[in-house]
Amino acid sequence: MFIDSFSGKTFVMKSKLIVIEGLDGSGKATQAKILADKLKALGHTVRKLEFPDYDSPSSALVKMYLGGEFGSKPGDVNAYAASAFYAVDRAAGYLSDWKRDCGNGTILLCDRYCTSNIIYQMAKVAENERDGFIDWAADFEYDKLGLPRPDMVIYLDVDPDVSQKLMEKRYSGDNSKKDLHESDLGFLLSCRESALYAAEKCGWKLLDCCRGGEIKPIDEIAADIYDLVQTVL
Repeated sequence: MFIDSFSGKTFVMKSKLIVIEGLDGSGKATQAKILADKLKALGHTVRKLEFPDYDSPSSALVKMYLGGEFGSKPGDVNAYAASAFYAVDRAAGYLSDWKRDCGNGTILLCDRYCTSNIIYQMAKVAENERDGFIDWAADFEYDKLGLPRPDMVIYLDVDPDVSQKLMEKRYSGDNSKKDLHESDLGFLLSCRESALYAAEKCGWKLLDCCRGGEIKPIDEIAADIYDLVQTVL
């Protein structure tokens, strides 16, 4: 049962919302596409969503933040303000677009979601404030803004040193292409700590994607993800 906070109406949410999370360079987009193609081939109706939605005007504040217009370091914008930038983008997309797919049996496959605020923004708060931030984030996005809660969150755990190597390949060594988060390795290390804490606290599925200091083969990771997803379909 899902209550739409915008209209107050209650309806049965037949759809499934599955989230693939991970640090920058962890292969989220690649794995989301592989999973979507696999599920479609099996006859499922799948809608793949990416957050932030950089093609939408609703992501303007996110772009300004990541572009360094509010400060040159992630901590220049506090966890709650930055979380609001991302949350508004998701709420706008939900209201204008994918809300209609929440009750029609579609599998909503998200490359990042509300859970990203816990990974990236919780890294800015003190350790003894983590539980309070998790509660605040859930209340703000799911209860106050009315976004649907995920049925499963899969965190692709990639050592930050490995993900940095992958990003170097993505940007062909041009570090100027990295955004505010990607360019700060210390911050990404803190984000990984946040993610591992949240995975245990919130019941996310943690998938170790490295072996011997390198990323595992894409097909192997994809098979592990599919095995997890089958448990909620």
